[in-house]
Amino acid sequence: MKIKLKKKNLIILIISVLVLVGGITTAVLLLTKDDPTQKSDETPQSHDDNATDEVKIVDLNSSSRPYAVMINNIGSARPYHTGLQDAYLVYEIIVEGGITRYLALFKDKTNEVVGSVRSARHYYIDYALENDAYYVHWGWSPQAESDISSLDIDNLNGLSYGDQYFFRQSINGVNSEHTGYMNLSALSNLVDRLGYRTETNQDLLLNYSATSIEMPSTATDATEIDIKYSGSSTTSYVYDSEANVYKQYVNDQEHTDYETKEQYTVTNIIAYQVSNTTISGDNKNRQELNNIGSGEGYFITGGQMVPITWEKTSRSSQTVYRYQDGTEIIVNDGNTWIHIIPTSGSVSIS
Repeated sequence: MKIKLKKKNLIILIISVLVLVGGITTAVLLLTKDDPTQKSDETPQSHDDNATDEVKIVDLNSSSRPYAVMINNIGSARPYHTGLQDAYLVYEIIVEGGITRYLALFKDKTNEVVGSVRSARHYYIDYALENDAYYVHWGWSPQAESDISSLDIDNLNGLSYGDQYFFRQSINGVNSEHTGYMNLSALSNLVDRLGYRTETNQDLLLNYSATSIEMPSTATDATEIDIKYSGSSTTSYVYDSEANVYKQYVNDQEHTDYETKEQYTVTNIIAYQVSNTTISGDNKNRQELNNIGSGEGYFITGGQMVPITWEKTSRSSQTVYRYQDGTEIIVNDGNTWIHIIPTSGSVSIS
């Protein structure tokens, strides 16, 4: 009888433990069912959606340095412009003779034909520096050659490296100095050969938004823009509301790509004026640009214009663009053209 009693007690104990464990489990499930802090394997993991990660014009996670390419903009060369639509940022600045040249920046691009490439001018170095870019050119002015040497600029010169990296195209009726092109996909090999630093040490010049920005209340309509550099050089834009871009014209002619035959379009436009002077004693009447300082300008995007300020404190410092309340501007996801215009020129917006 004693042994049978122990077995019975053991059975009762086991049943009691099972009941107790089941009760505790049920209670835990009931308590955690509606508790948002508890997660199960079936609950999707939340993540922080950072809008800037979706920007398409540049890879914000890339640490590669851009290439800043001097682009010829003389009238005879302009019809043969190639690859400029793939530049995420372009500067247009006056040079001698009332004409302009572009400085086109490419990041993580592999275009095999970009051009036409022209010789360096010393104040364009400032804008290669503010973007931590390799300065790509074909030849140089005496002032640019001196500054590239004294400032130890990472430059890629078409005069020194032919065929594989730089080449000339045969274009009927166009002088050979206007027919130089370069191969972006091959330049990384030249960078390695020259031992240049490959990772950037600074942020991008502009702040990008993956979603359409909301302009300040001071914004006004801007569907037609005329930017006059001289009597022989005017860049114009007409807003395409369906595509939400500005179609570009030069001297009232559509500015088109030689290979794609498509008209160049621009998402963001920044325009401001600085004074320029002819360098004393220069036999080509090359220019000096008074671009260190501050002033007022315009930011144009999405069919609207807003007044802004600009400030550049040194040759290597990044130009800072601000709304009138002092906050830095944010640009739409797309390419940007920065027009630095002589004070003798003009900007017309309607």
